[in-house]
Amino acid sequence: MKRWKQILFRAFIFACLAVLFGPFLVPVPELGDLVTEKEFADPDSKFIEVNDVTVHYKEMGEGETTFILLHGFGSSVFSWREVMDDFSKHGRVIAYDRPAFGLTERPMPETWKENPYGMGANVELLRGLMDALKIEKAVLVGNSAGGGVSVAFALTYPERVEKLILVDPGVGGGYGPQFPAWALPIMWTPQMRHLGPLMMRDYQETLPNTIAREWANEANLSAEVKQEYLSALQIKNWDRAFYELTFAPAYPELRPLLPNLTVDTFIIAGADDRLIRSWYFEAISLETPAPLVLLSQCGHVPHEECPERFMQEVINFLEL
Repeated sequence: MKRWKQILFRAFIFACLAVLFGPFLVPVPELGDLVTEKEFADPDSKFIEVNDVTVHYKEMGEGETTFILLHGFGSSVFSWREVMDDFSKHGRVIAYDRPAFGLTERPMPETWKENPYGMGANVELLRGLMDALKIEKAVLVGNSAGGGVSVAFALTYPERVEKLILVDPGVGGGYGPQFPAWALPIMWTPQMRHLGPLMMRDYQETLPNTIAREWANEANLSAEVKQEYLSALQIKNWDRAFYELTFAPAYPELRPLLPNLTVDTFIIAGADDRLIRSWYFEAISLETPAPLVLLSQCGHVPHEECPERFMQEVINFLEL
């Protein structure tokens, strides 16, 4: 073999070995002082096994109507604290933590039967939760990414949805950040999953700012509320779970499917949302089609920042 061919062959072998084994040489130290989900449980916390995932939820009220509340990215059942009691005056209300968030289990790939973090899995988790809690039909109230899950569920199981309330919904695409389809198998390799936690730990720096931007007026965001959200970064495997969520299996674009919704839908959003601008809500209101209410001086989480006005508009829509 000619010398240049030998050099190319050796370089090729070296490159392959570097790709195969190099990532495993990068140290990924464990984060210290992390706890399990259940160590943060409240007295009214409940846990139920659904689709091999231990789901954390809270429940109030009773009646013929059931409301199911779905939180946004980086959030949890805590985000509904201002309106849970108000919903419970009109029926049974359930708020639950979706996988990767709150106190719901964060399954790791080595324990999966299937990936629990993608949109499709979230739709089936909601169906399984409704079955387990003997809920035939419900009013879905979804904020931000939870609005996306609500729309996907209503498109898949319209017979299980009484009404759909989308709160500053994110329905522009799939469940998480979008990447080319060819890139996903690479991100699912053991090498990239090893490095994944390092990639996600930037959230320790960016999450506080993201939380603040969810409010139109940051002065309304107390230090106690902000700290409650940041407590998610104290739960074991939060970084690995965020990685799996970020690169979860792709899902069809939701926005082009909005005209296919057959359930009665209402969109309510903060006029001063700094994460998703109000013109976006105006556009999807026409595409759905669905009535839209924009709440002045409210941001991405109007059910937290201006709960009284939020509930009044919801009650008006439901004609309660």
